[in-house]
Amino acid sequence: MANGYFQFKQFTVHQEHCAMKVGTDGTLLGAWAQAAEGPCRVLDIGTGTGLIALMMAQRYPQVQVTAIDVDADAVRQARQNVLASPFAERIRVMEANVQTFEDDEKFDSIVCNPPFFEESLVCPDPQRTKARHTVSLSYRQLMEAAFGLLKADGRFSVIIPSDCRPRLEGEAHLRGFFVSRLCSVQTTPEKPPKRYMIEITKQPVYEVYTEKGILESSSHSRSEWYRELTQEFYIT
Repeated sequence: MANGYFQFKQFTVHQEHCAMKVGTDGTLLGAWAQAAEGPCRVLDIGTGTGLIALMMAQRYPQVQVTAIDVDADAVRQARQNVLASPFAERIRVMEANVQTFEDDEKFDSIVCNPPFFEESLVCPDPQRTKARHTVSLSYRQLMEAAFGLLKADGRFSVIIPSDCRPRLEGEAHLRGFFVSRLCSVQTTPEKPPKRYMIEITKQPVYEVYTEKGILESSSHSRSEWYRELTQEFYIT
């Protein structure tokens, strides 16, 4: 990071007007979530700075990305970041609430780094509260909206803290989703998983693809898994 912005290999992310800054969670999900290799439509829910939308556009040259957020300042920031990128013609940024959002066609892939503090103290900053707490978007609302917006053969990918996994998967199953991919993320080899990246689909899955990611090696340098996952984006 330099002077309040992040420089990636193919784009720059400014973040001074966003409550939620660029972080490891968004970068992980943007590098891990999948979309079809051919022409397809991707929806980024709660885009913030536009980071995940930009990453998906870079990874999949034929996708069209719709990025939505309820925060007007974040939408303006994301639009600036998108317009300054090589992917401006393939990403549209909209101020919208996913609970009421509608589009002409359903999406092949949906990605979301959702708010996750359900029972913790609410931050006095209302913009940060909206971005970090489920007061504005519960897991049940998220699953209902995603189910309605996703194609029958589409995939929905999220990243959440490990202690939120049972609640999110429970709401997903109640809505009719099935977990298809699961990646536990540990900070170091000695620590328990801190995050989970979860892909869910509308189609029944008889074997869930599971993997384990570790962010740092024992020497506290970036792990081989993390380097390989993000090598298209981070400047070394």
